Amino acid sequence: MSKADHSQPQPSSARNFDFGSYLRTETVGGMVLLAATALALLMANSPLSEFYRAIRDFELGPEALHLHLSIGEWAKDGLLAIFFFVAGLELKRELVVGELSNRKSAMLPVIAALGGMIVPAVLAFAIGHGAPGAHAAWAIPVATDIAFALGVLSLTGSWMPTAARVFLLSLAVVDDLGAIIVIAVLFTDGLSVLALLAAVLLCVLYWYLQRKRVTSPFIYVPLAVAVWVAVHTSGIHATIAGVALGLLTRVRRDPEEEASPSERLEHRLQPWSAGLVVPVFAFFAAGVPVDGDALTAIGEDRVAIAVIIGLVVGKLIGIFGSSFLAVKLGIGAKPDSVRWSDMAALAMLGGVGFTVSLLIADLSLEGAAAERAKAAVLIASAIASLVAAAILLRRGRKHKNAEAEADS
Repeated sequence: MSKADHSQPQPSSARNFDFGSYLRTETVGGMVLLAATALALLMANSPLSEFYRAIRDFELGPEALHLHLSIGEWAKDGLLAIFFFVAGLELKRELVVGELSNRKSAMLPVIAALGGMIVPAVLAFAIGHGAPGAHAAWAIPVATDIAFALGVLSLTGSWMPTAARVFLLSLAVVDDLGAIIVIAVLFTDGLSVLALLAAVLLCVLYWYLQRKRVTSPFIYVPLAVAVWVAVHTSGIHATIAGVALGLLTRVRRDPEEEASPSERLEHRLQPWSAGLVVPVFAFFAAGVPVDGDALTAIGEDRVAIAVIIGLVVGKLIGIFGSSFLAVKLGIGAKPDSVRWSDMAALAMLGGVGFTVSLLIADLSLEGAAAERAKAAVLIASAIASLVAAAILLRRGRKHKNAEAEADS
């Protein structure tokens, strides 16, 4: 789900930061994420498995405010809040000045994203209905991991029209919002009104400081940590703190500014999100057994099957079908340069669940059931990536040939 829009202005102080620019590319972000996942799978399915679990389950932090967490939980609840902060910045930018600020141009990716969430959820609920944990696990296949999806598009769809990437990026923004709502609604446990009120007041303070053009990190960093602690203590999943602060960050630049606070923060934090936060989360979340016995167990687990079908089949039907209906009914407009075969490839890429799907699997299930669901997410994401890549390579050749003929 981590996205980098290269069309946005970049602060001059960061333009020469080559390593940061390197990490901002979707291809590199996807490769780092893939490497972390492969390492986790290797360790979890080798003699190092006990060592891996010992690191993941090692607890640290103060017991006050329920902050004595395992390293895996710190990655899920703490580090991932940074990822969601970047997602919130991107969502705010798209809603205010980006693709989603224009109602007509936004309709197709919005409808596609909604279809890509509803159909997988319905399929997963229908297939898993009655199985242990299915009452919440239906939400696992609603998410699309844009880091992997854009990475696959960059690697195998270099000749695809720019409008295809814009559509996928816009769809992912709406998908992010849907995933945020799902996490906030389904996984709030034992709500503390006092802590929630404290979080709201701290967020209001953040908004006020933004309006007053305060820029000091010595104010914002402690404030952000305080918001995270308050949200975590309230019982709402702590990653929502990141989203809230991202949405409250100012997007429009002042005349004397080279870049807005949103642009500056996204430019600085996106490499850390792509190069550290998401890979570390993936390392601790993706270490699941995938031996013969585990695969047999997945094949006998209706929830795991529901996750695979929801991501691979549900996303394809939901995104492509809702887009087709929207265009035929005249409530959405498909870019002229993007063919329906291209849309099928993009819809297939929506089946790459990964980051948020793994998070929801962790939140909705426990123990062996969670491990099987996470393995199902990995299997489904691999299938969706390979099928989409095959279609993108074929479509890319056609676009390349068409461009060569037009130039001749």
